[in-house]
Amino acid sequence: MNDNTEATLVRAQDATFDAAAMARRLAEESAPDIADALDALEPEEGAAVLALLPAERAVEVLDQPSLDHGGDMLALLPRERAAPLLAGMSADRAADVLKEMEEEVRADLLGRLDRENRATLDRLLAYPEDTAGSIMTTEFVSVPSNWTIAQVLHHIRIVERTRETVYAVFVTDPVKQTLIHAVPLRRLISGDPHANVLTAVPARRLVSISAQAPREEAIRLIARHDLLAVPVVDARNHLIGIVTVDDVIDAMVERDTEQVQRMGGMAAVEEPYLEAGFWHMIRKRAGWLSILLVGEMITASAMQGFQGELEKAIVLSLFIPLIMSSGGNSGSQAASLLIRELALQQVRIADWWRVARRELPSGVILGSILGVIAFGRIAAWQYFGLYDHGAHWLLIALTVGLALVAIVTFGSMCGSMLPFILQRVGFDPATASAPFVATLVDVTGLVIYFSVALVVLRGTLL
Repeated sequence: MNDNTEATLVRAQDATFDAAAMARRLAEESAPDIADALDALEPEEGAAVLALLPAERAVEVLDQPSLDHGGDMLALLPRERAAPLLAGMSADRAADVLKEMEEEVRADLLGRLDRENRATLDRLLAYPEDTAGSIMTTEFVSVPSNWTIAQVLHHIRIVERTRETVYAVFVTDPVKQTLIHAVPLRRLISGDPHANVLTAVPARRLVSISAQAPREEAIRLIARHDLLAVPVVDARNHLIGIVTVDDVIDAMVERDTEQVQRMGGMAAVEEPYLEAGFWHMIRKRAGWLSILLVGEMITASAMQGFQGELEKAIVLSLFIPLIMSSGGNSGSQAASLLIRELALQQVRIADWWRVARRELPSGVILGSILGVIAFGRIAAWQYFGLYDHGAHWLLIALTVGLALVAIVTFGSMCGSMLPFILQRVGFDPATASAPFVATLVDVTGLVIYFSVALVVLRGTLL
């Protein structure tokens, strides 16, 4: 395996691509810029450049969350080169990179690390993907509560280079090792050096999170309490890691990307668009499109059920696109609003009744506005001779107007309740995507439209 990776790097260096020249050119760039440059290369070429960078610089680059192919590049390096780089990375980023590798390569690299690093990474890799533990880092500064501020500051100077961030210092019980509080670095700098570290503890209560808690909870806590880092504790309140604000930003970008993709009617794609395999992208999109097509087939069946009414009053078919799109648009609006509110936990499942009471009158008012516009359009076209809707044009305008009120109200209710239902049964509310809601409302919208027509036009056109 090691011989193969060395041969791959040799081929990359022997080709027209000059890895050495690029490594010299990038050495003076910032780590994020180097990461962007390596991502623009093939993994073999990127690995060849990474192998020629100074070790400390290579670690900085691998630590960049924006580096999309870090795992591939590290796996292509000779093991004796890759293992020290992995050991030098921040623990949370190293765990992310290891997750990208094949099991055989991951096991080989972990086996070359010292016992402490291997145990840390094994623990991080064991946490499920969507938990706070999966995005935490174990590189934090903790001190016993019987230290002075001067001792704490001296300790920070010693360990600072081995810690990912020092946003705060975490104070623990010297005997039980349980977490007592977090002290912002600013309060330590401004405090009395001879005073106990607990004198610098802020008045607010300690905010912490379990490693098994959803990562959304970590996002919410950091946003709500304006924190730079939230401590992660085990069942005995022992400090096992921290989730930092930059970890949360990365998680938010990933989550929002997945939600946008699901709301667009497709499964989430982990890779950037241009780097995802063609057939992989087809599989991600085909499933939802097929489901939506089946839904639209039901719409066709609904229209077949009203074929007789359409033959008697063909003018009704002119307004089918208007009816279907208005209901789908209102449903998509409501679904988008509620999906976001549920994600931010500003609305909970228990609030469904309050949302329903709000959306019902909203749908009626919105539908009435659209109904008046549609009624006015039909009347104006008839009055100015732009289109002759027949002798019963007034009843047709009334049918379209009333149908819009009913369909927009139904769409708003459907779009607002679906995210609650999906979350209640354990699905991601983002699955209530705009296309899904629109398809559902299309079917019911046609039934509502022709049902209103049967009532209003009975004895005239029908």
